[in-house]
Amino acid sequence: MKEFSSILWQEKYIKDLCIVVKDKYDPKNNDTNEKIYIGLENMMTNKGIISKNNSLKIKSVKTKFEKYDLLYGRLRPYLNKHDVVTFDGICSTDILVFRFKNKITAKYINYYFDTVDFIKYVVKNSNGINLPRVSAKEIGLYKIKLPPINEQQRIVNIIESLFAKLDRAKELIENTLAQFEQNKMAILHKAFTGELTAKWRKENNIDLSSWKDVIMQDICEKIVCGKTPTGYISKTGEIPYLKVYNIVDNKIDFNKTAQFIPNKIHKEKLKSSILKPNDIIMNIVGPPLRKIAIIPDNYPEWNMNQAIVRFRVKKDVMYKFIYYILIYPKTLDNIINKTKGVVGQANISITQSRNIQIKLPTVEEQQEIVNILDRLLAKYNKIKNLEQQLEKIELLKKAILAKAFRGELDTNNPDEESAENLLKEILAEK
Repeated sequence: MKEFSSILWQEKYIKDLCIVVKDKYDPKNNDTNEKIYIGLENMMTNKGIISKNNSLKIKSVKTKFEKYDLLYGRLRPYLNKHDVVTFDGICSTDILVFRFKNKITAKYINYYFDTVDFIKYVVKNSNGINLPRVSAKEIGLYKIKLPPINEQQRIVNIIESLFAKLDRAKELIENTLAQFEQNKMAILHKAFTGELTAKWRKENNIDLSSWKDVIMQDICEKIVCGKTPTGYISKTGEIPYLKVYNIVDNKIDFNKTAQFIPNKIHKEKLKSSILKPNDIIMNIVGPPLRKIAIIPDNYPEWNMNQAIVRFRVKKDVMYKFIYYILIYPKTLDNIINKTKGVVGQANISITQSRNIQIKLPTVEEQQEIVNILDRLLAKYNKIKNLEQQLEKIELLKKAILAKAFRGELDTNNPDEESAENLLKEILAEK
């Protein structure tokens, strides 16, 4: 890719490229004509306008806008809500309206607002702690290098082409993840209603009557939660100490947030909450609830805090069967619906944990169910890796924008490379 010499690019303040629209709409003026209304709730981070309302229920003064104006959400600017409209209407007074000299520049600046540098600028120059807002004046004082109008158009065209391809890839990944999540839930439902092993039972001449109604305290050693050893937790030590945030995607994630306690504290003060490999843990303070994991064998013993409960199964119960049945949503539905807690937080009690009801098949059928689920859900971890690709797509968009506004897309040449080649080249650099 040829590096572009931006000799024709001129430094401009945003305020010199547009006017800030201050025309107001007052519903008290008996204007009965229905208008499109855009509030901050109609805009999504990094996606612009995703829905529309109407003006019929509007009771306070709003700002008017016209087709090709750029709307910018000034409240909590870190949310990065903005878009160029393709219709006339009115909007919240927490949305700034910029009217540029032409729609090409409006689109160009709209993409520029997505750059890391601009987002950092508006966050730094906003006022207010709980409800930070950035002013039109501060945005107007932001300086950019602006190419000639023909090149603005070519840059916009290339960005739109590249982003369209990335958005299609993102949609495909999201659809794949959603479909597999549905399939996973269906598999778990079949497993714990007996359907998954119906053929196995027939071959072994047993029926569903072999499944017994039990509660967790019947099949586990004493079910307990942990404690907090104030003053003894550190980033280095002898015994790994787990908190709720160490349960990620129903697995233990201990690498980035590892904490430890001394062995003496572990053995003397926290003896009741010792964890061993193959114990199952579950968070009992949320949201979110339903975080389940099996203790791995990285260490011979672990410990846990008070927001986690431990299930250690007795003989003739497979620990992995209990793990799978706990991640089956229906197992915890009744308990979670009855949880109590302060606003924004729900708690499952130790008593509720001990009284979780399940149907338990014979140990042989437990083994068969675990074997089948292990095979069927092995693909899940591979597909979950697609979530990392979603993050890469957003990073790639940032990289494309950075190149675009540094003049590195060779857009001064009307006969520029195809979007496919540009995308391959940018991917190769990542």
